[in-house]
Amino acid sequence: MDKITTEADFRARVGAGELTVAVFKTTWCPDCHFINPFMPELEQAYADRLSLIEVDRDDLPELCSELNILGIPSFVAFYEGRELIRFVSKLRKSREEIEQFLDRAAAIAGEIAPKA
Repeated sequence: MDKITTEADFRARVGAGELTVAVFKTTWCPDCHFINPFMPELEQAYADRLSLIEVDRDDLPELCSELNILGIPSFVAFYEGRELIRFVSKLRKSREEIEQFLDRAAAIAGEIAPKA
C-alpha cells in the first residue's frame, strides 16, 4: 500500500479515473496494527478493481480535518476525486468487514464508471 505523505499526492491519487480507497491510520493506533498483517493480501486480491493508499492522520491533520476523519482506521473510497462511501466504526474492523466494504466500493464505482 502506497503511503501518501503530502496533500498534493493525496489529491492526485484520489482524483485519478480509478477507484482509490484511502486507509487513514496512525502509528499509535492498536486497531490499525491489528489490520496490518492481512492488508497486503487484500491489496493483492483487489488489485484488479481498486488501489489502496495509506494516510497517517498525524502527518496530514488539515486534510483529515477537512475530510472529517475522526476515528481510525477509517476507509474512504474515492472515484475521480469524489467520495463514494466510507467505513468508519468505533469497533475493531475485521478482515471480513473490510472485504465487504471493498466489495461495496467496487460495486458503486462500477455503476458510475464509463462503460467501455
